[in-house]
Amino acid sequence: MANRRIEMHQYRQVIHRMRLGQSDRAIARSRLIGRTKCAAVRTVAAQKGWLDSGPLPDDEQLAAVFEVERSPGQNQAPLTQPYAKQIKQWVQKGIQATTIYEALVGQFGFKGSYSSVRRQVRKLRGASPKASCVLDFAPGEAAQVDFGKGPTIKDVFTGAVIKTWIFVMTLCFSRHMYAEIVTDQKVETWLACHRRAFEFFNGVAAKMIIDNPKCAITRACYTDPDVQRSYGELAEGYGFLISPCPVRDPQKKGRVESGVKYVKNNFVPLRTFRTLADANEQLIRWVLERAGNRIHGTTHKKPLQMFAETEKHFLKPLPDVPVELAVWTRVKVHGNCHVQFEKAYYSAPFRLVHQELFLRATDTTVKLYRDIKLVATHPRLKRAGQRSTVDEHLPPEALAYKMQDPQWCLKQAEAVGPDCHRFIRRLFAHKVLDNLRAAQGVIGLSKKYGPARLEAACSRALHFGNIKYRTVKSILHQGLDQTPFYEQPNVIPLASAYTGNGRFLRTQVCRERRPS
Repeated sequence: MANRRIEMHQYRQVIHRMRLGQSDRAIARSRLIGRTKCAAVRTVAAQKGWLDSGPLPDDEQLAAVFEVERSPGQNQAPLTQPYAKQIKQWVQKGIQATTIYEALVGQFGFKGSYSSVRRQVRKLRGASPKASCVLDFAPGEAAQVDFGKGPTIKDVFTGAVIKTWIFVMTLCFSRHMYAEIVTDQKVETWLACHRRAFEFFNGVAAKMIIDNPKCAITRACYTDPDVQRSYGELAEGYGFLISPCPVRDPQKKGRVESGVKYVKNNFVPLRTFRTLADANEQLIRWVLERAGNRIHGTTHKKPLQMFAETEKHFLKPLPDVPVELAVWTRVKVHGNCHVQFEKAYYSAPFRLVHQELFLRATDTTVKLYRDIKLVATHPRLKRAGQRSTVDEHLPPEALAYKMQDPQWCLKQAEAVGPDCHRFIRRLFAHKVLDNLRAAQGVIGLSKKYGPARLEAACSRALHFGNIKYRTVKSILHQGLDQTPFYEQPNVIPLASAYTGNGRFLRTQVCRERRPS
């Protein structure tokens, strides 16, 4: 814990738990932060007034107070790892752990403790059967959430075959449930199902007991799970705690496990679904009529009756303003100055190319953050392959090429002079080459040589019919634009300038046709 980096949103979760009345010991037991560090955070939060009602501090406020640790701890391999193969062979022969430990010390000079050997032996032999107990919950204390495999639906209008999942949220006290059929287990779907479940119950339970799906837990662990940042924000907004079950221990959420089985075994069979919407309409009607009014096997009461009489009065009220559903994810800025999210592309400043950013996506916007600093904002794109680009995010050379289009070049050339304008029009009239870069280069020469000299150089190039960028550049470089290429304003014809007789010139008499 001492070397683990604590992010700003984790500080916010600690303050959120303090507002809910949890002690430092309870927060430390959740492995979110150490007890000593938690006490220091509580002192600072009390001084800043963050423990009172009102909005939680944002990342910038927290970063100004708390110093983020940057050196994550290193996981240490078990001391028995080099002897794992030999220990496995001895365990398969039925040798006891104490004997294995003595053999390792005597034969291989093992320096570890007996406890490390005993843990390895238990791991190889498998967990012994454990007795379980029933978990009791007070009204409004907790709800259990899970996904289950849903029916395959063939849409009667489009003919598409849709594979589905069933989302179930069961209130632990009354066993009243909310169920919905969805097409995936994405983070957005997970968050949206929670919102609709809370609106269905018209309240929120104090704690959500979940499994370890990727849409909720980014790293499953018995003692130190990592909550998906998007789900953490939803918990802050609605005021509930997230309680992940231990890995591979579904007994900790047996109520919802039974609820999923009940939906799969009693609702799905022998039903016909025309569309996904039709399936959800039938499911909600079944929950309110059949499932809610059955006599539950454990409570021996109707779930809907227990909910209406008792539990609904203990649920936390919904916030006045609906919580904004936001998906957080890490993205990398590619060489084209864009990041990819849901098969759409969003630009980021070119200075951040090949760096990782945080992306926050809502129904309407996509925001990019570098640590806690907002670096880009885009409208949310719904169609795959779409691209949202801010011109200021592009490098200068790419932005110049994009902005200096043919119309811009013609307008700039017209400001230089008529010959320059005619030269640029001749460039764009080429039937084979796209001379946009050449036109941009010609216009750019005015910065170095001035408009007057550029106009003269274009006139000379036009006179000789050499319509190329390098021709104009060479004329300016050699100073030929300042040298006249014919006498002005009177040009003397060659015929009038020559008055003598040529050596090989035939005379008039010779040219006349002689009679035969």
